[in-house]
Amino acid sequence: MRTPWKRDPKPQDFTTLPDIELVELAKNNQDAFGVLYERYVEKIYNYVYYRTGNHHDAEDLTAMVFYRAMGHIQNYTERGIPFQAWLYRIAHNLVANWHRDRGRRKIIPLEDYIGPGPLSEAPEQHTETQEEREVLLDTLRQLPPERQQLLILKFIEKMPNAEIGEIMGRTEGAIKSLYHRTLSALREDLNNRMSQSRITDQKG
Repeated sequence: MRTPWKRDPKPQDFTTLPDIELVELAKNNQDAFGVLYERYVEKIYNYVYYRTGNHHDAEDLTAMVFYRAMGHIQNYTERGIPFQAWLYRIAHNLVANWHRDRGRRKIIPLEDYIGPGPLSEAPEQHTETQEEREVLLDTLRQLPPERQQLLILKFIEKMPNAEIGEIMGRTEGAIKSLYHRTLSALREDLNNRMSQSRITDQKG
């Protein structure tokens, strides 16, 4: 029975706490984990969606990411890998398993996020026609999964190279190098494809 002079403790507001404190609290407090979930669920969902290409599987895999995170959070220690990067690594592994189990080619629905405006430093800033756009999309879909992942984190999540390196397990310098190699390869492939397309049109 409550005494009339004793007041119920005010619920703690976890929303202003940094990740490192929330993670420690979340090991014994579901409300704290709920704040982490709300903080990152949209980002993880977007990442998974661009790697799978459909909403249903993206929703299922996103739920699995947080279920797995909740199940292993007792063993999580930062050790230079922020909680956000840890979540992306879980997501990356689950998506890789999803593709492997289905034997599917890793295709990003790039047309969903490459709009009419250019992406900074991206090769599509030079595309002007629908034909060129289709060539670009097809070229991007041929990239290895690692380079597709890099472009998603760079252009969709707007992450700096240091954060991308944490997620992909590479140094910031290695990410810069991979990024420039990816853009160079894209530009070369695009130029070759467009030249071949023009030759074919002239012959036709």
